[in-house]
Amino acid sequence: MTLRLEPLSEYRQYPIDKMRQRTTDFLAEMRRRRSVRHFSSRPVPRDIVEDCIRVAMTAPSGANRQPWHFTLVGDPEVKHRIRVAAEEEERGFYDGRAPEEWLEALAPLGTDAHKPFLETAPYLVVIFAQLHGEETDGAKMKHYYVNESVGIATGMLITALHHVGPASLTHTPAPMRFLSEILGRPAHEKPYLILVVGYPESDTKVPVLSKKSFEQSCEIIDLDIG
Repeated sequence: MTLRLEPLSEYRQYPIDKMRQRTTDFLAEMRRRRSVRHFSSRPVPRDIVEDCIRVAMTAPSGANRQPWHFTLVGDPEVKHRIRVAAEEEERGFYDGRAPEEWLEALAPLGTDAHKPFLETAPYLVVIFAQLHGEETDGAKMKHYYVNESVGIATGMLITALHHVGPASLTHTPAPMRFLSEILGRPAHEKPYLILVVGYPESDTKVPVLSKKSFEQSCEIIDLDIG
């Protein structure tokens, strides 16, 4: 199959000063992002969440196979079923499966097997990674860099939600096979994570955390231009 090419008409190049200002403004905005575990039941307009998912769907992916599926869940009954199943897995994790070292790392965050946010928040976005695709004739289509591609799309979704207002929380009960059953997804899709979406409760508190410094996380290898 020959790939059709077109002019790069949508690309925008900004003046250097404007680039720096946009970078500064966006960095300040993203530094305000926090994961929260106490959500209000106040509704978020569904079209806003849908458009944020559309942002995620613009992510790059291996061979452009787009190996993801998003299920947006707002139905209270379905959210309840997800919570019940997730808490069952989480109890197994906290009561035996998790190594002591892992529990010690989680302790400062105050997490446990109780996950009320799965019902309280107005939306859950359940993200699936497609291990392979399917052609129109039913034949399998190989996917490449699946976890990397879905991870990039998930990061873009988290960023888009923060940019427009709603808070979010990544939740990964293990194992997550129950999500495929509850949501009726096919066997070639693997649950990747649950993204909880909504507004924080008015009295929400978050842990005092610090991020690694730029120097700790980034090494620069470049020409010395003085």
